[in-house]
Amino acid sequence: METGSPAGTGVAGDEPVWRGLPPGLLRMRRLLLVVWTGVLVLAAGLLPGLLAGPAWAAFALLPLAPAAWAWLLLGRNWHSWRYAERADDLLIRHGVLWREETVVPYGRMQLVEVTSGPLERRFGLAGVQLHTAAAATDAVIPGLDPAEAERLRDRLTELGEARSAGL
Repeated sequence: METGSPAGTGVAGDEPVWRGLPPGLLRMRRLLLVVWTGVLVLAAGLLPGLLAGPAWAAFALLPLAPAAWAWLLLGRNWHSWRYAERADDLLIRHGVLWREETVVPYGRMQLVEVTSGPLERRFGLAGVQLHTAAAATDAVIPGLDPAEAERLRDRLTELGEARSAGL
């Protein structure tokens, strides 16, 4: 999705259109949080309860406060992820406390991969990983719908080939 002037002149109408990640990524991460919190609750309550007595089973409540905090942080982190396609490059922005914005010029892309692990496939998600000549500029967009990930891969590959042909 191109916006503004094709040369990216930075005039008022040249603002990129930012896209967020689908809510499936947040659901998957929160489900993992609930599962791991359940394991911690069982371990923190069952072991002391069996070894030291039923009153010590109250330690099962200890993991719940950090889990509630993590629930909120996962939402903020998910909301911070954005990407935008411009005429000459791809922008990726994420982070709550430490914000990071990566600019990947199309002509510098060497490889664009779509990855999806078993859990991601279960939730209907895929990630796009961009590789460039400099390892420090590799970028990832996690948790996209598979169709959007494939569309983005094809578009970035096409634009990368067109831009690198002039080098």
